[in-house]
Amino acid sequence: MGRPRIHDQATKERLLARAAETVSTSGVRALNVRTLAADVGTSTAAVYTLFGGKSGLVSALYLRVFQRFATALAAVGRSADPVDDVVRLGMAYRQYAVADPNGYRIMFGDEVRPADVSARAARTGAQTFDPLLDAVRRAVEAGRFPAEPEPSGIATALWANVHGLVSLELGGFMPPDAGDPAAVFEIAVRANVAGWAALAQGG
Repeated sequence: MGRPRIHDQATKERLLARAAETVSTSGVRALNVRTLAADVGTSTAAVYTLFGGKSGLVSALYLRVFQRFATALAAVGRSADPVDDVVRLGMAYRQYAVADPNGYRIMFGDEVRPADVSARAARTGAQTFDPLLDAVRRAVEAGRFPAEPEPSGIATALWANVHGLVSLELGGFMPPDAGDPAAVFEIAVRANVAGWAALAQGG
């Protein structure tokens, strides 16, 4: 009978989950391999076997959360109405962030940057912008959004809008009398999209 695997997928998942909590609340500097291993009931050897060390763990963590985010955005799909797709992508953005605030802070907080992780992880993160850019391009081609600025500029503005709203909500900075965060978010996203659509009509 062979020896049981002690550095299995379950161990990997526990390490990633605990690392996400640590980085999102205390930063990358607080991520200690020995402490992390003890927290999940394994050895430091598991971290090195599974990830190659701390830097590999951070890259794996960054890759994991962006892969999940990409899956959430891909689930929105493409419809015949690109403007509606933009709105639905915005809603999916918030839904993912609220469901996994630790993961969201890994992706868009100040602790982990694309330059800090592997090329594959950085590329995966950058590609999550593509569904929105595709929807905006289709909206421009259909005459629903203005031809200027470039689609990438419009998409960046839309992305910044949802990012700012989500960051306010997760950080607890939403004004207390603003109302339900989900309702405020949807109103703001629809208003932003309507503004770009109005520009296409000369508004």
